[in-house]
Amino acid sequence: MAKNAVRHQDDLNEGLCAHATQQAERAGKALAQAEAICRAHGARLTPIRRKVLEALYATHKPLGAYDLAEILGPKGRRLAPITVYRALDFLMEQGLVRRLASQNAYIASPSVHDEKEAVAFLICENCGGVDELTSPEFTGVLSGLMAGQHFQPNAKVLEITGRCSHCLETH
Repeated sequence: MAKNAVRHQDDLNEGLCAHATQQAERAGKALAQAEAICRAHGARLTPIRRKVLEALYATHKPLGAYDLAEILGPKGRRLAPITVYRALDFLMEQGLVRRLASQNAYIASPSVHDEKEAVAFLICENCGGVDELTSPEFTGVLSGLMAGQHFQPNAKVLEITGRCSHCLETH
């Protein structure tokens, strides 16, 4: 788990859900991959950008910029939100972070997607976990539906709320 691990109260009360376990398992590899992606793009993963990404990988739940500012601020002080927003903008440009518009919050994204790919976020209303998925079939169906309506999308992102399989099994 990342050095600046964030554990939410319900994680402490109920144990870690499957989303949290998966996020913790992929954090180290994802951070190394983020470094490589930045180098390949001629960009730098500065200490503050890395801390923001680590904080997002330390939880399975989306975090807002003000949440991140509070988490990353030095002892009892909040980091300037503009600093967090700049780091988030950079991380989104690199494809390392995604913004969930419905929650005005951010998640670390272990997958780099092509601009033309459709991406679905499955947001669990119970545990708060988010699964990110895409496939050529999903992209094809969604593109076909939009083409049938002569609709030109700016982005192909779908946010679906419900209950994840882990929560369905345990609650």
